Amino acid sequence: MSNKSLNCKLNIIELTREQLVAWLTERDIAAYRADQILKWIYLRQADSFDAMTDIAKDIRPMLAQHFVIGRLEAEQIETSRDGSRKYLFRLSDGKYVESVLIPERDHYTLCVSSQVGCAQGCLFCLTAAGGFERNLTRAEIIAQVRDIKKELADPAQLRNIVFMGMGEPLANYKNLVSALDTITDNDAGLRFATRRITVSTAGLVSRFDALGRDTKVNLAVSLNATDNDTRSRLMPINRTYPLEALLEACRQFPLPAGRRITFEYILIKGVNDSEADARRLAKLLQPIRCKINLIPFNRHAGCDFERPPESVIQAFYDILFAKNYTVIIRRSKGQDISAACGQLRARSAGQGA
Repeated sequence: MSNKSLNCKLNIIELTREQLVAWLTERDIAAYRADQILKWIYLRQADSFDAMTDIAKDIRPMLAQHFVIGRLEAEQIETSRDGSRKYLFRLSDGKYVESVLIPERDHYTLCVSSQVGCAQGCLFCLTAAGGFERNLTRAEIIAQVRDIKKELADPAQLRNIVFMGMGEPLANYKNLVSALDTITDNDAGLRFATRRITVSTAGLVSRFDALGRDTKVNLAVSLNATDNDTRSRLMPINRTYPLEALLEACRQFPLPAGRRITFEYILIKGVNDSEADARRLAKLLQPIRCKINLIPFNRHAGCDFERPPESVIQAFYDILFAKNYTVIIRRSKGQDISAACGQLRARSAGQGA
């Protein structure tokens, strides 16, 4: 999908509602037309301005002269036996990004990317191995949701969105929040409830206050260790924002009623999976309204880490459960396809995975 096509037309999805209103107003077109146009784009999934039958005939050619309604180019789609679908999207500059559609019991969850690559350098993450290339634009973030929603037999079944794909969402803050405004717009946007959207961060503490102020989405924190030495080795961001600063920011995060912060903890054999780690984790999180997702490490080429035995995973769970935490063991889906985030992109970029 291009921000600008070859004839320099702007992808209209890059415009916020306010920017579209301003563009129309400059041309003496009533502001209410903006909502009509946006409803065609986001609710009716229009691909051309000619389809917008309640827009005046003289306005439609004007829109077509200046704008395109962009779609992402799906270069590859892999479908797992469990129903998971991984999409490899080729962007207008030839770079690649991934999204994953995950089937739940009665709905779908979509895992969305926010950057091409990632600068965080987490040792367990395949995306980090390719380095950081660029931020996704507002339109490229929105299009992952809009385009995948369109192809579903029942679009209403896509209910949850998690920003747990490629990249650090809070490092692309401006485009993230702008995209979220449209995704959660209950009038002329994609109409997702904020409680159904989760933004996951490696711990970019400097953005926590703004995220809590600017949005009402859920926060997930990738924790993965119970002491600073281990976390700094696994996640370089911990050298800037150590556990003490991260957990204090979590305590201060403004949680809406009934909400909890999710702490994601990737269990890595012999690194962070001991019973002592579990007890430290229970103590660290005690003052925070939270739930814990335990994620057994997903093996991928180029990384020597291993998944713990099931007995170790269960023992870790049992300790946290006994301390009255809500704990879920997240079993990776899509194991028969390119399951680790970044594998499909790495292969297409010729990196091998």
